[in-house]
Amino acid sequence: MASQDWFDKDFYQVLGVSKDISEADLKKAYRKLARKYHPDSTQGDPAAEAKFKEISEAYSVLSDTEQRAEYDQIRAMGSGSARFTAGGQGAGGFEDVFSAFNQGRGGAGARGADFDDIFAMFNQQGGGGRSGRFGSGGFGRSSGGFQGFGGPQRGADVTARTTLDFATAVRGDTVTLQGEDGKPFKVKVPAGVADGQKIRLRGRGRSSPDGGESGDIVVSVTVRPHPVFTRDGLNLRVVVPVTFTEAALGATIEVPTLGGDPVKLRVAPGTPSGRVLRVKGRGVATAKGTGDLLAEVQVAVPAHLDEDARAALERFAELEPRENPRADLMNKARG
Repeated sequence: MASQDWFDKDFYQVLGVSKDISEADLKKAYRKLARKYHPDSTQGDPAAEAKFKEISEAYSVLSDTEQRAEYDQIRAMGSGSARFTAGGQGAGGFEDVFSAFNQGRGGAGARGADFDDIFAMFNQQGGGGRSGRFGSGGFGRSSGGFQGFGGPQRGADVTARTTLDFATAVRGDTVTLQGEDGKPFKVKVPAGVADGQKIRLRGRGRSSPDGGESGDIVVSVTVRPHPVFTRDGLNLRVVVPVTFTEAALGATIEVPTLGGDPVKLRVAPGTPSGRVLRVKGRGVATAKGTGDLLAEVQVAVPAHLDEDARAALERFAELEPRENPRADLMNKARG
């Protein structure tokens, strides 16, 4: 696009946004329009293709912080009646706007140049003069890109979602999904992927409209909860019920593992409810390391007692030490 077009094209209007729009909202507005007018969606409609190019031009400038500032300066100068006044009249004068771009190019001497001389520094790759496109110099720095602005336009990302069962998420797998564009693709789910995590497949998204890099495929992962196990980083947690006598007298119990045989654990005499027993290496195995299985002991109180069991417990109550297990709690509460 010729440099003078910056005076005449309202990029904010092209994207349908205000001049004070944030970068995040600018990106949302662009993506909405790009999806609507993208050639893949419009089936070769010439008008839509032209609109898509116009949208890409606008976004490539406004999404670049430096180019957006320069564009705003030039548009502000161009809004006055004397926007092409070389002698400094009107809105600050043409030479004032471009004075920041003349360092190293002759200083004050560059201010006496006519329009062709002033714009020459923007046409290092094009045909020069007013009709040349911005080349590698695009306002004094490398830009290239869609008609010379901000580098080639990157292809759009393609999004997809998948829901995995707990065991698949822990061990990893290769699944076939369908993107928002309807095309199937395979994705390798790494071992230990977490609920809500995103997997990015670089360069597997939509192609660039002007020879730039392709977008990505971004897969959002949902993991179904397991009825027994939960994740704690690379560790797996499981709550293991034990009887009162097992906790009081000690016992050897079996604990389940995810997708494997149960393991045996020793419960020490006097183990309280809530104590965690650790089984090394039976957690989530990833390239970064392997977690453990954490078994939390929970003392199960019998809901029904026959007469003999009740009599035995009443006898135990008569013999147990006269200690108040809530004494420390009450002292701390009063303190």
